[in-house]
Formats: sequence, C-alpha cells, structure tokens
Amino acid sequence: MSDISVVIPTFNRLWALPQAVESCRSASTKVEIVVVDDGSTDGTWDWLQAQRDIVAIRTDNWGKDWAVETALQAARGEYVRFLDSDDWLCEDANACQLALARETGADLVVAGYEDYDDEYGERVVNAWDDCDDFIAQQLGEGWSSHYSAFLFRRDLIGGIPHRQDFALRDDRLFILEVAMRKPRLAIYREPAFVHRRHANERLQYTAGFKRDLGYWTHISIYRKTLGLLEERGELTLRRKRAAIRMLWPNVRAFARAYPREAAEVVDWIYRLDPEFAPPVRPALAFAYKLLGFAMTERLLRLRTLLR
Repeated sequence: MSDISVVIPTFNRLWALPQAVESCRSASTKVEIVVVDDGSTDGTWDWLQAQRDIVAIRTDNWGKDWAVETALQAARGEYVRFLDSDDWLCEDANACQLALARETGADLVVAGYEDYDDEYGERVVNAWDDCDDFIAQQLGEGWSSHYSAFLFRRDLIGGIPHRQDFALRDDRLFILEVAMRKPRLAIYREPAFVHRRHANERLQYTAGFKRDLGYWTHISIYRKTLGLLEERGELTLRRKRAAIRMLWPNVRAFARAYPREAAEVVDWIYRLDPEFAPPVRPALAFAYKLLGFAMTERLLRLRTLLR
C-alpha cells in the first residue's frame, strides 16, 4: 500500500501534465500517481507509457467524473488527493500533510492554495480561513478553499462518488458530502497546491447554456445538501444563512436567462430565512417587493439589451 494516491484526470493537457505529475513525486513519501487519460488525442497516452512510476489508465472520453471514479477504483493509498492536470502541488505538500495526518489522526488535512496567472506570471496566496463549523464553511459562511488542497483518508471518502448528475460542480457536492460525515480535521498552514489560470478552457469556466447549467447545478447541489441536513436535524440557521450567501449570486446570474425558475428558488430562500434581506441597492430591493423578483429581473434584462 502507498501512503498517498494522487488522482489526476486528464484530457488533451499534455502541455501541462508533466509539471502536475512531477509535483506529486516525493523522496520521503510513498506516492502512487494514478492518471486517467480520458481519450486524449495530443500524445498524452504515449507520454504516460514512458513513465515507469505512474498507474496509467485509458478511458473513452466519458468525462472527468467517470475518470476520477475509475482512478479511485485503482488507487491503493492510505490517503487520497485530487489534482487537475493543469495544476500542480506545492513542494513537500504531500509529505507535510501526510505527517500531520498521522500525528493528529485526522481524516482530512485541509489547507489553502496559490493562484497562478499564466499570462502575467502573478501568484496570489489564499491562506486557510479558520472556522468552527466545517459544514457551514463549505456551504459558504467563509472562504472554503479548494478540495485539491485537501488530503483525504481513503476510508473517509468511501462511497462518496463524483456524481455525474452534478458534473459541472461535482467537486462542490463531493466536499459537502465529506463535510456531512463530520471528519476529524487537521490544518496545514502552508499552500498545498497551485491553481493555474490560463487561456485554455477549464471545466468550471463556461459560457452560454453551459454557464447557465452551471448556475442551476450549483443551486441544485445546495437544495440537495440542505434537504439532507434537514432530514438529520442538522440544518441550523447559521448553515441556512451560509448557504444563502452562496445561493444568491448564483440565483441572480441564473435569472438573466430563466427569471421564473430563479424566482422559485428565491421563494425557497425566503422560506429558509424569512428575515433574509437581498444584498442589493435599496431601489432594487423595493422593485423586488413591488413587482416581484421575476418581473424585476426581466426588466433589468430588457434595459441591458436596449443599451
């Protein structure tokens, strides 16, 4: 058994994959690197065949979720982490997070991360933000970091898949399901990975219908999660308000194309918290009350089109 399995799904990312893979290697830690090439056509598979220390798996372009699930079936590490093939781990992150996990008995070692801008070469550190309610934090109470910065005990995540029905926001639902298992946490105070911002397409950066579907997927994840918390008697007002903090911008963005459906979500938000006050300018809040959310958003859309 390896200490850590690093799961890397990839599709036509040979320009970035070698750096991602190299960042996973460690002289002091037994790291199993599992790369699933999901039907690449840019030579990725040939490159993987030349790497002697990689578990390489080929799939037929079924998408990231299936690639991750395939990798997890093959992974044999005591701990698991997830890494996109256009990002990379910070130096010693694997070894340091593993040592912290074993020292504390943690199920989950959380951390912050760095943003790197390919165009300008700028780096920004996003430090971990402490919170005494991990579920509220992941729902949106504060900054929740990124799950590629986390090291998971493999036993903790057993039975939590990357759900294809929520593919555009699958990692958000995954970490919420992890949080609901109430893991024992340890905090690594250094950045654990580097999130690369580049001009190529990434799954989370979409446009048109896929962008609107992404908003709806995010909303659906929150409805599902809050429903589960309510069934367990764990949906506190604090957690409701944390979720609403994240829901509101998604609902407003979704309303540009689908105002009626968005209005239904707004009604649900008010049922969650009757004291909710939309974080908008007073004139807009008054219009919501006078005309209703859907009509107001339609008029805003019309005004934008006429400009």
